[in-house]
Amino acid sequence: MTQKNALITGGARGIGAAIAKELAANGDRVFINYVKSSQAAADLVDEIKKNKGEAYAIQADVRADAQIEAMFGKIEADFGGVDILVSNANMSFTPKPFLEQTWEEFSQKLNDEVHASYMTAKFAAKSMQQKNYGRLIFISSTLSESPAPTFIAHGTAKGALDSLNKYLAVELGALGITSNIVAPGLVLTDATKQAPDEFKEYIRSMTPTQKIAIPEDVANIVGFLASQKSSHITGTYIPVCGGAYLP
Repeated sequence: MTQKNALITGGARGIGAAIAKELAANGDRVFINYVKSSQAAADLVDEIKKNKGEAYAIQADVRADAQIEAMFGKIEADFGGVDILVSNANMSFTPKPFLEQTWEEFSQKLNDEVHASYMTAKFAAKSMQQKNYGRLIFISSTLSESPAPTFIAHGTAKGALDSLNKYLAVELGALGITSNIVAPGLVLTDATKQAPDEFKEYIRSMTPTQKIAIPEDVANIVGFLASQKSSHITGTYIPVCGGAYLP
């Protein structure tokens, strides 16, 4: 099986790091995109290499078109382009109720989320088109389908991402490119460890599997969607939430 090139945006920590390790273990050459987490990215590359995988850290702010173009250009020049894109970069936002939130706060999250996913997918798809093969995988959230107070900006942005995914599946399928959504619920990462224990226990108790996800739960699904085994699956929304949050 030919080795595939997998780019994971926001790949240095948490869910992204678990995805990088999973894809490397599956034999893919992984590119770990980061903005500021240079040490975490370098440590992850070292860990993957110690486990006989192939990995490279690559810095770029996926909100900036010039940096996106440079990143894809380097991968194209050195390794022949991207075969798998995992759009995972976390876009910060201000949790606020609708009546207290400004349009600027709301639109910043929406624009950052969709712009980064749209532009990285476009560069990736142009590379994939030449090979008649590609995997686009977007990390969304169950909050796009199951609203929660103060998360209107986040949920709406992820909802837009879900819709973008369907259009890409329709337009790119004939080119051998699949596009799918992976939508985690609450996942235990550095970003969520500060959540109150009472909240985490409430989520666990409301989840049919009686557990809270860990990054590897998400990475396992991404690993399948990135593989040859998922060739006839596209346009899907896969919640990774143990049955919680479902509409």
